[in-house]
Amino acid sequence: MPKVAMITGGNRGIGLGISERLLDEGYAVSILATREEPADVMGALRERGEAIYVRGSVADLDDHARYVDATLEAFGRIDVLVNNAGVAPTVRDDILVATPESYDRVMDINLRGPYFLTQRVAAAMIEARGELTELPEAPIGTIVNVSSISATVVSTNRGEYCMSKAGGAMATQLWAARLAPEGIVVYEVRPGVIATDMTSGVKEKYDALFAGGLAPMPRWGRPSDVAGAVAQLVAGQMPYSTGDVINVDGGMHIARL
Repeated sequence: MPKVAMITGGNRGIGLGISERLLDEGYAVSILATREEPADVMGALRERGEAIYVRGSVADLDDHARYVDATLEAFGRIDVLVNNAGVAPTVRDDILVATPESYDRVMDINLRGPYFLTQRVAAAMIEARGELTELPEAPIGTIVNVSSISATVVSTNRGEYCMSKAGGAMATQLWAARLAPEGIVVYEVRPGVIATDMTSGVKEKYDALFAGGLAPMPRWGRPSDVAGAVAQLVAGQMPYSTGDVINVDGGMHIARL
C-alpha cells in the first residue's frame, strides 16, 4: 500500500503541482477542494496514480471530519498532510478601509481551518500509530504548511493575507513542538511569487519588479518549484529536524543592499 498524502486545494495552482509530484513519487493522494470535482484534472491525476477528491472547505470543521474519514476509507492510512489551500482578499483594499468580512474570510480559510485540520489529522496519525514506547527514528507522519513570503513581507493592501500567513508560521512552530514527541514532524514551505491563477492579475506588476531586481533569481516561480520542496520534506530524510522553513522564492528573503 502506498503512503498517503492529504493535500488541501490540491486541484489547482501550487496544490496541483504538489499533487502531481507526490503521485509521481508513488504516494496516493486525497484532495479537498470547494469546487465540483473537475473531471479533466482528476482524470489526469489518476493516470499518474491513486487519487480521490473530497468536495468541501478547509474553513468548515464538519468537512474536516468527512475528509479524514474519506481518506481512511479509501486508503486505510494517512502519512502526510499538506495544508496548501488558501485565498487572497477578494479586493486588495488599503488596511485603512479593509472590511471585517474580508478579514474573517481570509482568516477562516488560511489560518483557522488549517489549524483545526492539523489537529484532527494529527490525532488520526497518533491513533493509527498506537502506544509509543520510544521515539521512532523515522517520522510516523509529516505535516507541511504552505505559507508565503507574506508571512514576513508587508503588503498594506492585503493586510489580512499577510497576518494569516504570519499566524500560519507560528502555527508551524506550535505544531512542530507539540507533535515532535509523537513522532510527527512539521515544516513550512514559504513560496515567493509563483505563477498561478491567484497571481495572474498582477503579472505586469511582478514582471516589472523582477526586471528591477526583486529577487536574485529573476523569474517567476512555478508550482513545480514548490512541489519539489514538499517532496523533499515528506521523504523522511531529515528525521531529526522539525519546525524548519524552506523558502521557495528565488532568494527574495535575502536582505540585500
